[in-house]
Amino acid sequence: MSTAVPAEASAAVLQPSEPISDSAISVQGPDLEKKLSLQELLKSYERIGFQASSLGRAIDIVNRMRKWRLSDQPISVDESEDYLSPEIRAQTRCDIFLGYTSNLISSGLREVILYLVKHKHVAAIVTTAGGVEEDFIKCLGKTYLADFNMDGADLRSRGMNRIGNLVVPNDNYCKFEDWLLPILDTMLAEQQATGEVWSPSSFIRRLGKEINNEESVYYWAYKNDIPVFCPALTDGSLGDMIYFHSFRNPGFILDIVRDIRALNELSRKSKKAGMIILGGGVCKHQIANAMLIRNGADYSVYINTGQEFDGSDSGARPDEAVSWGKIRADAESVKVFADATLVFPLLVAATFAQD
Repeated sequence: MSTAVPAEASAAVLQPSEPISDSAISVQGPDLEKKLSLQELLKSYERIGFQASSLGRAIDIVNRMRKWRLSDQPISVDESEDYLSPEIRAQTRCDIFLGYTSNLISSGLREVILYLVKHKHVAAIVTTAGGVEEDFIKCLGKTYLADFNMDGADLRSRGMNRIGNLVVPNDNYCKFEDWLLPILDTMLAEQQATGEVWSPSSFIRRLGKEINNEESVYYWAYKNDIPVFCPALTDGSLGDMIYFHSFRNPGFILDIVRDIRALNELSRKSKKAGMIILGGGVCKHQIANAMLIRNGADYSVYINTGQEFDGSDSGARPDEAVSWGKIRADAESVKVFADATLVFPLLVAATFAQD
């Protein structure tokens, strides 16, 4: 019997490697023998691999959004006179468009989003109907921790609405109706008196003023003049209330055309534009589509658990948006495959909260 290793087996197993580039980064986790600060721990994510490295990349991209100033760039030959002053150029920042789904306002991420809006870290918001109404409803009643496995029929019989492992007493929606319907009466009367119809964003702004509560995201959006766009405003309890109101006191009008023009113009006029999008659906695509108007976003961070194998926009990676002109080919972008409630507080702690 031969004692020689078969040459073809040896060649297959012991395939030599090509030389490693000097710029290659080796994998390394945090050194927990040392007492690490939160910043040091999150910095170590960059070299852990998998989604930890994606989160590290997201933190870096968001910090680049925050750092950018128009004064970083040379004055172009066709620059508007409005942007020739060195002072104006130094004050002109990247416009950050924040998008999120309704469940995140139902969760404790509401307070993280509130922080961003209160401190004027974002230029515009796009969300869903639930992303609007759940903020106001939380001002009127609590949402509670529960369990994913609670029986739906039992909850229904007890007037409890489940959102994942959270529950909202249905009484909260009754309180919301009591609060909202008189405001709708007033807004309809103003519309009839002035002939000026409402848009979803002006409607949300008015509700932010009316709630007059510092625990509300949209109170701070109103105070800081940050527009909130909601293309599907009627897809939730707000739609239910508007439906009921249309019988009691018909004639209330919401003009979505004004909002698509306002959002697209905000994108078009941005000297630099970044997207931070939590989740998928309407909020993700509406922002990305607005970026098309300016030939794509300059920075993009997606955080969601969607997969792309079914062709959904929700699950699509940034490179798909590049093909549509919604993210620029030379943009800095990343998708973090994760539950936003796990990673977004860490991202904000490592970026915006450092101011």
